[in-house]
Amino acid sequence: MQFDTKIAVVIRTDLQAWQKLNVAAFLTSGIAAAFPACIGDAYEDASGTKYLSLIGQPILIYGADGPALTRALDRALSRNVTPALYTEDMFKTTHDAANREAVRVVARTDLNLVGIAVRAERKVIDKIVDGLKFHS
Repeated sequence: MQFDTKIAVVIRTDLQAWQKLNVAAFLTSGIAAAFPACIGDAYEDASGTKYLSLIGQPILIYGADGPALTRALDRALSRNVTPALYTEDMFKTTHDAANREAVRVVARTDLNLVGIAVRAERKVIDKIVDGLKFHS
């Protein structure tokens, strides 16, 4: 099945494994919140046990160093794509309001990015992630 849109998550490659997983989880929640239509139907197994709905389209995860991550952010913003973002300072906070404050007090050019997620038309996403490789 071909989707008209793509979801891409770009995560800095020098993070610890737990940090990468944490960042991916938070960033995809931003996509789900901003695009509720991307959520599929709930799941149910053959025993009748019900499970929560998931994002109903593939999520492509790319790796990047700091400069490539900043370049992807700049490309997204220049194409009017609003990204979800996660900064290194957010690892030091303990709640959602503190996360927002950690971002609010830093100018965009000084953000210490560890990840972004974007959802847009396929061709737009291809331009945002051009040159990046899938995370390994």
